[in-house]
Amino acid sequence: MTNILLVTSSPRGAESLSTRFATEIAEGLKLRLAATLVTRDLTANPPPHIAEAYIHGRVAAPEARTPEQAKAVGLAQQLVDEVKAADVIVLGSGMINFGPSSQLKTWFDHITWPGVTFGFSEAGRPQGLLTGKKVYLVTAAGGVFSQGDYAPFDFQTGYLRHLLGFIGLTDIEIVRVEGTVYGPEAAKAAIAATEAQVRSVLEKAA
Repeated sequence: MTNILLVTSSPRGAESLSTRFATEIAEGLKLRLAATLVTRDLTANPPPHIAEAYIHGRVAAPEARTPEQAKAVGLAQQLVDEVKAADVIVLGSGMINFGPSSQLKTWFDHITWPGVTFGFSEAGRPQGLLTGKKVYLVTAAGGVFSQGDYAPFDFQTGYLRHLLGFIGLTDIEIVRVEGTVYGPEAAKAAIAATEAQVRSVLEKAA
């Protein structure tokens, strides 16, 4: 059976377009693939920023960890296990100050774990360990960042692609919703374009 992990991260709540379209993709894939779906809402249940307990605890032997370290590492392990169990990952990210939200960055800080989600080759080059999974990356931005004058300032999409690839998630399909701040007609057109992208994704998966 196919397992889907949906990760949402926008603090915009019901107004979030990244959450809306990521959820539509995940729910659509669930129906078409008769899959199971696990949802990780990083805004409703934000992971704490990593701290000393996590940094030291993840390299300590399990029996040597303090209770605080065990708790910190246990959360990271839970997040990693969700990713490992997934065949398909749908990740929603709304741009905040040109990059992903702090909630999403913190999620990556927990799951980017040496020896667990990435390692090193004999030549010392990093190698991602979470291979063989499909990722749908849904990014939202008020401006247009895929091309034009603002493209150099898209520190969201490229950064997320890098982080995903670093841990082995290289089969990535990007779905964008952008240009929604240029008035009602522009927002309507932008949403319609993304709706078409979502339909295309689901049709290919059927």
